[in-house]
Amino acid sequence: MPTDAKSHAVQDADVAPYADGPRLLADIDETEARFMLETGPGKMGRMQTYSRARYSGIVDVIGAYVNDMRPGRINYAAIAVTQSVDGDQVDMGWHFSIEATRRALGLDTLLVVNDATAVAVALPGLTDSQRVQLGGGARRRNGVTGLLSVGTHLRVRGLIPVADRWIALDSEGGHSAFAPVDEREDRVLHHARRHWPHVSYERVCTAAGIEVIHRALASRDRKCADANAFELVERALAGESTAVESVDVFCGILGSFAANIAITLGTLGGIHINGDLITSLGRYFARSPFRERFELERHAGSPSRDMPTYVIVARHPEFLGVSAMLAQRLSKRAGGDATAVFERIRLMRDALPPAERRVADLALHHPRSIVNEPIADIARRADVGPSTVIRFCRSLGWPSMSDFKLKLAGGLTETIPTRQRRVLPSDTVTEFGVTVLDNTISAILPLREHLNVERIGRAIDLLNGARRIEFYGFGDSNVVAQDAHHKFFRFGMPTVAYGDPYLQASSAALLGSRDVIVAVSRSGDEPELLRVLASALQAGARVIAVTRRDTPLAECATVALEEDHVGIPGPPSAGISRILHLMMIDMLSVGVASRRVAPNGTNPAAITDAQASADATTQAVPQPPGRRAAASSTASGGRQARLYPGIGARR
Repeated sequence: MPTDAKSHAVQDADVAPYADGPRLLADIDETEARFMLETGPGKMGRMQTYSRARYSGIVDVIGAYVNDMRPGRINYAAIAVTQSVDGDQVDMGWHFSIEATRRALGLDTLLVVNDATAVAVALPGLTDSQRVQLGGGARRRNGVTGLLSVGTHLRVRGLIPVADRWIALDSEGGHSAFAPVDEREDRVLHHARRHWPHVSYERVCTAAGIEVIHRALASRDRKCADANAFELVERALAGESTAVESVDVFCGILGSFAANIAITLGTLGGIHINGDLITSLGRYFARSPFRERFELERHAGSPSRDMPTYVIVARHPEFLGVSAMLAQRLSKRAGGDATAVFERIRLMRDALPPAERRVADLALHHPRSIVNEPIADIARRADVGPSTVIRFCRSLGWPSMSDFKLKLAGGLTETIPTRQRRVLPSDTVTEFGVTVLDNTISAILPLREHLNVERIGRAIDLLNGARRIEFYGFGDSNVVAQDAHHKFFRFGMPTVAYGDPYLQASSAALLGSRDVIVAVSRSGDEPELLRVLASALQAGARVIAVTRRDTPLAECATVALEEDHVGIPGPPSAGISRILHLMMIDMLSVGVASRRVAPNGTNPAAITDAQASADATTQAVPQPPGRRAAASSTASGGRQARLYPGIGARR
C-alpha cells in the first residue's frame, strides 16, 4: 500500500454480497482521491485515501487502488468529483473522458457525478444519527428537500420526489446576489465590492467568504486580519471576540440564504447543510444566528419557520450518494433485456457443459466484449471453438449469436430516450431540435432491438440473385425508393425507381421470376401499390416490403422488413418513418455490396472500367477556369472515397 494511503472503516452490514462482484466507489476532490468497495447493498469496506499529487491521472490512481486491494473483477464504478459533469469530458485538473476511462479500466459501467449531487441523492437514506436537527420544524417524508454544500464553493441542490424515486435538481443558486440585512453586512458588501463587481452569496458563504467577512470587520476596528477560515473557527470556539463576530455574521448570512432557497423550492422535506467548515463549528453552529435568521419572516406568510434544518454529520456522505445513484442506474437496466439475459445465464450456468460455461462467464464479466467482438474473438477469449459459442446461444434459447448480441446490447445502452414528445409552438430552436433528435433516436433503438436478421439475409440473397431490381414508393416513400435505386445502380445492378402508379403497373407487367421489386410504404395499405404487386407476384417476381408490421403489404410480400414505429401524428412522425426505411435500405445495400466485391476489396472489373470511363468523360467536359481545380479535386476525392471499409462503392 502506498505510504500516503489512509484507511477508515466506514460501514459494515450483514448482507448478501452482490452476485456480480464488488462495486468501486470514489470521491475525488482537488487534493485527494478516496476509495471504497461496496460488496453488497450498504456494505462498504475501509476507505483508502491517496494524494493526487502522486498520480498523473484518474486511471493511474484507480489502478493503484485496485492493485492495492486486489478485489477481483470489478464491473461497476461510481465517482463523485468537485466539478460539474455535463457530457463525456471532465476537467478537474485531470482532464479525462468518461467513456475512455471506462474502457481503459475494463468496466461495464462508469458513473461520474458532481459530489454535491451525490450528497443530495443520499439525503433520503440518512439516519437520525447521520444528521443533527437545528431548531424546530417537522420534515415531510416525501417533501422536496434542499441541500447547501459549503466548502470551496457554495453549491445548491434540490431533491424532488417523483413516483417511487428522487430526482436531483442542480442549481447555481450560490451565484445569486448577496443581500445584507444590517450595518455589519453592509460593511461586508462594501468591502467585497472593492474586489468583485458582483458579490454573490458564494463570496461570503464559503471558507473564503468567512475570511472576507473577517477582513471587513477587522478593517472597521483597524485590526490585522491574517487568519484562514479554520483558524477563525478555532479562535471563535476559544472565545476571541473578533473571530466570534466574524463567525456569527457568516452563520447569519448563511441562514438568510438557506431561507431564500427553502422558500424558492418549497423544501417541506427540510434544508440540509453539508461541509467540513460547518461540522468543525460543532455545537457552536446550533446556537449561532443561523436558525434565527432562517426563521426571520421577511414576507407575510413565510413558511420557513416551519421547515426543519439539519447539519449532515455522516462521514463522507458522497459515498452513500454515488452508491445510491449507481444502484439506480443499474436498476433501470434491470427493467431491460440485459438483466433478463444476465439472470438467464446465471440460472443456467451450472447446467451448461464446461466449455459453454466458459462462454457464460465471459458474458457475465465482459458483456461489452460479447456485443462488440466477432465470434472468432469471443471464442478465443473464452478458450473455446466458435461452434461452442453458437451452442451456448442455442442452449440459452437464442437461435443465433446475432439475436443474443442484440438482446444484450439493448440493455447495455444507457441514456437513450425511450419516449417521444410533441413539438410545441412555444418551443425554442434548441427545444424542438433536441425533441426531433430524441424522437428519432427513440425510434431507432426498437428497430435495432427487434431486427430480424434472418429476413434481412433472405432479402440480400434475393437482391444478389436478381436479374433486375425495381423500387416502388409514393410520396416520402418515393424518396427512399430513389435513394435505393442510386445505391444499387452504383454496384452495376440493373435498377430503376418509380413513384407513379401507371409507370409501376406498366413496368411490373414485364417482370419475371428472376426479378425483384422492393416496395417502400409507410402505411402499407395503398390500393394501387397492392394491385401492382399482386400482378407481379402472379408473374413470378419476388417482392421485398419495407413497411410497418401487420399491414397488407407486409402480408403479401415474399420477404417483409418491418418496423413498429408508432409516433405522434403529424409530419415529424412521417420523417422518422422515412429515416427508418432509409436505414433498412442501407442494411440491404451494405449486405449486397459486401457479397459482390472481389476478394481484394474492389469492384468487379466491368464496373471499375465503366466508372473510370465516366470519370474521364467528366474531366473532358470544358469547365470555367475558376471551377477546374475544384472539379479535379472533387473527382479525385470521389475516386478515393469508400462508404464502408472493404466495400467498393465509389464517389
